[in-house]
Amino acid sequence: MSMKKLFSGAVAMGALLLAVGFTAPAQAQDAPKPEAAAATAAAPAAVEAPKAEAAAPAAAAPAAPAAAAAAPAPVPNKGDTAWMLVCTAFVILMTLPGLGLFYGGLVRSKNMLSVLMQCFMIFSLIYILWFVYGYSIAFTEGGAFFGGFDRLFLHGLTGDSNTATFSKGVVIPELVFVAFQGAFAAITVSLIIGAFAERVKFSAVILFSIIWFTFSYLPMAHMVWFWPGPDAFTDAAAAEKATAIAGWLFQKGALDYAGGTVVHINAAVAGLVGAYVIGKRVGYGKEAFKPHSLTLTMVGASLLWFGWFGFNAGSGLEANGGAALAFVNTILATAAAVLSWSFGEWIGKGKPSMLGAASGAVAGLVVITPAAGFVGPIGSVVMGLIGGLLCLWGVTGLKKLLGADDALDVFGVHGVGGILGALLTGVFAAPSLGGTGIYDYVANAVAPDYSIAGQVWVQFEGVLTTVVLSGVVSFIAFKIVDVVLGLRVTEEEEREGLDISSHGESAYH
Repeated sequence: MSMKKLFSGAVAMGALLLAVGFTAPAQAQDAPKPEAAAATAAAPAAVEAPKAEAAAPAAAAPAAPAAAAAAPAPVPNKGDTAWMLVCTAFVILMTLPGLGLFYGGLVRSKNMLSVLMQCFMIFSLIYILWFVYGYSIAFTEGGAFFGGFDRLFLHGLTGDSNTATFSKGVVIPELVFVAFQGAFAAITVSLIIGAFAERVKFSAVILFSIIWFTFSYLPMAHMVWFWPGPDAFTDAAAAEKATAIAGWLFQKGALDYAGGTVVHINAAVAGLVGAYVIGKRVGYGKEAFKPHSLTLTMVGASLLWFGWFGFNAGSGLEANGGAALAFVNTILATAAAVLSWSFGEWIGKGKPSMLGAASGAVAGLVVITPAAGFVGPIGSVVMGLIGGLLCLWGVTGLKKLLGADDALDVFGVHGVGGILGALLTGVFAAPSLGGTGIYDYVANAVAPDYSIAGQVWVQFEGVLTTVVLSGVVSFIAFKIVDVVLGLRVTEEEEREGLDISSHGESAYH
C-alpha cells in the first residue's frame, strides 16, 4: 500500500474518532477544578486559574461570620506536597540533562560541550536570581505587569509558609512552589540558546540571560499567572477586588496552563531576534551543518517528554483528577504530533527520520502545554496532529521565509507550536468540545456561558503581548550585550569550535 493511501486512510479514521470523541466531555475533576481555570464571578472577564502561580500565600476568606474567622488554617496535604516535589525534580530533569542532550546532539561535535555548558550555567544562574529577586517580582502583589519586593531573598519564607492552589481551602508549602516555578524559569532561558548555537560568546550568553530573565520572563510570569488565590473569591465584590490585583493577562482571562506564552513563545521570539542580531554561522548555506549524534538527540527528547509530565501535570498544584487529565493529554498530544510529523515527512521526503520523530515529540509537548488541564483527550489528539504538521512547516517553509539562521529551530517548534497551542486552547477548552470550561469560584461551578470566539480573542491578546514584549526586550538586551562584551566569537574561533575556543576541552577524544 502506498504512503499516500495509508495516510488517507489514517485521516479518515481520525475523522471518525473525532466525530465520536467530541460527544464525551472531559471527566469532572476533584473539588473545584483548578485546571478548569477561572473565577468568572463579577470580574469584567473570565479569570483563569491555570497554573500553580497562585503565588500569593493562601488567605482565609475576608472575615464574615465569627465561625469562619475561627476556622483553622488549612494544612498542606502530604500527597500534594510529595507530588509537587517529584514534579519539580521532573522539570529540572528537562533542562539537566534533557535539553542539553537534545540540543547537544543537534550541533556539530566541536560544539557539543558549549551547549551543555550553556545549559548548565544558565540553569544555575537563573535559580540564584530566582532566589534573590525573581520569585518576588513574579509572584507577589505589585502592579499588573510587575510584582513587588516582599520576597526578596525569599524573605519571611519558612517550612511552615503555605501558598494557595486552585481549590478553596487547599494549600501547599510555599517553598515547594518556589522551587517548582524556578525550574520553569531556568528551562525557559535555556531554550533560547538553540537559536544562535555554535557562534555566540559564552560571556554574552550569561549577560543576555540576566537581562532577558529580568525584563521579559518575570513580567510575563506575573501578567499570566499571578492571582491572590481561590479563597479570595467569596462573593462578586470580593472577586472583582481580587481580580484587580492579579496579573494583566490573568485579569483578561487568558488561559495558559503551563507556559505556552510565558515559556515557549517568550523564548522562541528571543531566539529568533538573537538569530537575526548575531547573524548566520560561518558557511551557512554553503556547508552542511548536520547533527553529530541523533542518538543523543533521541535520548534528550525522551527525557524532555518524561520531564514534561511534571511540567504539565504538576501545574495544577494538586495530586487530583486535574493532574491526571494533564498527564494523559501530555501523552496523547505528543504521540499524535510524532505521528503527524513523521507521516508528513515520509510523504514529503520519501523517508521518515529519527530527527523528525524527536522534533515532532517536542512540537506536541509545546502545543499541549497551555492547554494540558483545560482540554479533553480528543482535543489534545487534534492539537497534537495539527501541531506536528504545522511545526514541520515551521522548520522548513517558514524558516526559509524568515531567512534567519535559527540553528536548532527554536522558533519553528517553540514559536509556531506555542502560538498554535495558545490559540487552540481557546477552542478546545470549550465544554461543548470536551474541555473543562472556566471555573467560577464564586458560584463554585463551571461557568455556563463559554464563548469560543471570545476566548480565542483573549488568547490572541496574550500571544501578541508576549511577542511584542519579548521582541523588544530581546533586541535591546542583545544590543547592550554587543556594546559591552560583543556577541559572537571570531571566525577563527567559530571554525575551531566553541568547545576548544571557549572552554578549552573536547567532548570526544
